[in-house]
Amino acid sequence: MSTQVVSIRRARDQDAGMLSEIFDAAWREAYQGIIPGVALDRMLARRGPRWWRSTIGRSRPLVVLELGESVIGYVSYGRCRDRALKAEGEIDEIYLSPTYQGLGYGTRLFRAVRNDLADRDVRRIAVWSLTENDRARDFYERMGGRVVAESCDRIAGAELHKVAYLFG
Repeated sequence: MSTQVVSIRRARDQDAGMLSEIFDAAWREAYQGIIPGVALDRMLARRGPRWWRSTIGRSRPLVVLELGESVIGYVSYGRCRDRALKAEGEIDEIYLSPTYQGLGYGTRLFRAVRNDLADRDVRRIAVWSLTENDRARDFYERMGGRVVAESCDRIAGAELHKVAYLFG
């Protein structure tokens, strides 16, 4: 029987390629049919390994979930950027490679981030989700989030409705 170690750690420069692959696969799985195709392709093209290398080490924490020797998910988070929300912290992005979704790894990542923020006395955390992203919305609701705001973005002529969840 073989066992693989699961760890959550800060992202490193050498993770850039895997982060790019996770972003691409997770976004295609989550947003195909929601975000117009050309706009989605452009967003994905901008987030290659070079973009990830420039993002790693910036002021907002970026952590990865590593299974064995492979990065299979990530979370970007920090102080809440939207003053209208009654939250101190915010999860910008939380994504797993589609192969590993539904296995409890997202819950591990989410709890690790909440613990890290709690260690910094950040108790109320917000996260935005597209309204049509049922999988993400189900996840946030299972994790105890409640909808506290709604908004709309326009991308490539399409209106994308989104909701903010509050935790804590």
